[in-house]
Amino acid sequence: ISVGKMSQVLTNIFINAGQAIKSTGKFGQITISTQSQKDWVEIRIKDDGPGISEENKAKLFNPFFTTKQEGEGTGLGLSISIGIISDHGGQIDVESKLGVGTTFIIRLPSSNQQVMTSK
Repeated sequence: ISVGKMSQVLTNIFINAGQAIKSTGKFGQITISTQSQKDWVEIRIKDDGPGISEENKAKLFNPFFTTKQEGEGTGLGLSISIGIISDHGGQIDVESKLGVGTTFIIRLPSSNQQVMTSK
């Protein structure tokens, strides 16, 4: 996976996390952790925003789905992100609890020893 593509995925998730926290009207925190497993590299991005309802969680990766006000987002960021990760044999999962926050979990295969490139 290229550095540019991975940057695009992470930027989309960071922007959403920041906007979620901002919507609470409080200072918040985004925590990033990584872990290498036998066949996977895992990146977790956790925020302490308002969380995502089960109804909206089911639609998160649909093109043009957004909970933002008109003019604040296109609803394409997560759709593009899941496409990039899927194209590279990975997956994105979401854990969320209303009133607590959300964690995006990105898993990419490590078995093929692919190195991120600058293309």
